Amino acid sequence: MPGTPDHAAREARAGVTYGLAAYLLWGFFPIYFKALAGVAPLEVLSHRIAWSVATLALILTVARRWEGVRTAFSQPRTLMTLCATTLLIAVNWLVFIYAVGAGKVLQSSLGYFINPLVSALLGVVFLRERLSPKQKTSFVLAAAGVVLLTVSHGELPWIALSLAVSFGLYGLLRKQAPVDSLAGLTVETLLLFPLAVGYLGWLAHGGRSAFVSGPAHLTVLLACAGVITSVPLIWFAAAAKRLRLATVGLMQYVVPTLHFLLAVFAFGEPFTGAHLASFALIWAGLFLYTWDAARLMLGART
Repeated sequence: MPGTPDHAAREARAGVTYGLAAYLLWGFFPIYFKALAGVAPLEVLSHRIAWSVATLALILTVARRWEGVRTAFSQPRTLMTLCATTLLIAVNWLVFIYAVGAGKVLQSSLGYFINPLVSALLGVVFLRERLSPKQKTSFVLAAAGVVLLTVSHGELPWIALSLAVSFGLYGLLRKQAPVDSLAGLTVETLLLFPLAVGYLGWLAHGGRSAFVSGPAHLTVLLACAGVITSVPLIWFAAAAKRLRLATVGLMQYVVPTLHFLLAVFAFGEPFTGAHLASFALIWAGLFLYTWDAARLMLGART
């Protein structure tokens, strides 16, 4: 019965299950995109968009939830915000696909580790949120880690920074848009759909498409892109409804942790002493920020 302790416990368990399922699937994304390494990143992105539209349209039709999409298109301000988030999520997806194909999963994991800190910094800049002294120290530690990696390798870790900043801005803008995650993603993929289909048609016309004309396993994998994109989002939405935001926030570290483990132990990417020192600084900053945020949240409730 809703409102009873047993019902709340069941909902919490279901939320944890949905959340772990979503984050585990996202965490193993590099394996899927690694299998598509022979396909140009822009073609993979286009298939991801096109098949996501088909998958989301089916889900919305079965669930009878098209109203949110129609409302978003009828509100100019919401639509303009979603146009911006569309560009940001497209950049994020494209950079991640490139990173996996180029053997840079370690750097992509770095990007998703520092993403919560970037999101917090954006909150300070744009939403006038305030940071505690410990949280400010966490930013210094993370920045030192990025600088150390830049100096030791002689180049800016642009993949990590692009992923962190694009997803941070994406979250900031989506927070301002009065639309749920499923309807929002549908609008974003619909906006990209004409470009994606046009590009895929151009590739097919020139005989350069990996779909159908390529190996059978690539065709199957590309066709699965819609399900791979949409299903974890639905699970995440189900988890977010049942769990506290702090719990969902802590669970998000499953993703970059799995990316990190896959990069080092499955894909054999080099992990040098400079990497260890850099990651140690970033992990220390992330731990300090998370611990202090949780402490302040608990203190506010007592």
